[in-house]
Amino acid sequence: MSYANLYETPGPRGIRRNRALAAGVALVLLLVAYVVYVRFDAKEQWAAEKWTPLLRGDVWATFILPGLAGTLGAAVAGVVLAGLFGLVFATARLSDHRWIRVPAAAVVEFFRSVPLLLLIFFAFFGSYVLIGANISAFAAVVFGLTLYNGSVIAEIIRAGVQSLPRGQAEAAHAIGMRKGQVMRLVLLPQAFRAMMPAIVSQFVVLLKDSALGLIVGYDELVDRGLNGIAANFSNVIPAAILIAAIFILINLSLDRLAHRLGATRLAATR
Repeated sequence: MSYANLYETPGPRGIRRNRALAAGVALVLLLVAYVVYVRFDAKEQWAAEKWTPLLRGDVWATFILPGLAGTLGAAVAGVVLAGLFGLVFATARLSDHRWIRVPAAAVVEFFRSVPLLLLIFFAFFGSYVLIGANISAFAAVVFGLTLYNGSVIAEIIRAGVQSLPRGQAEAAHAIGMRKGQVMRLVLLPQAFRAMMPAIVSQFVVLLKDSALGLIVGYDELVDRGLNGIAANFSNVIPAAILIAAIFILINLSLDRLAHRLGATRLAATR
């Protein structure tokens, strides 16, 4: 399939207009950057004593690396469990049996609608009422990440399966496959290839959402790397810039992975 005719190549006037818009946007961004720099400089936020602690090994060992480990630990657990949750409930929502499909749809829509922060908060503070014991902050964060992102992933997978041509399932049934085999061997593999970039993008969201563990005192990157450093060195702006840069690097890597998966799928379909 060719995608060349999905857009019109701009002519000379369009090229000049696009260049002018790009130059205007770049100028505005440079102006904003200059204003931010001047305001921060007036408050001595660029002073060496505020940035020097961020280069110290003991600061990284005490605050940044433990916080990063906490963030990645919650994210990895959330990715695995949310993926399983999404797969199970996407399959349930595609069931021919109403008694399976309707409850699964209710669960997915409920947890997609509830803010993640409330899920984490409820898991941490409501666990004693429900089970008679307080769960850890890590468990509360993973609980929220799993239910919220798993519900979104369930919808992504369901949409991927439903976007496939009906002839795929009909051909599989025609050669004697049962419905479970059709779903497992034919539809889900194709849906995963189609929707993998969207799923990876949701995992990027999950990684960033792990910062909400701050509300229950979970030792993650924002809590340890931002609050911990700022409390000891009074450099909240430099610490925030460093933590933001770390998140950006991680998310750019995941975004690059999503683009590669999308490019690989596009090449495979040609």
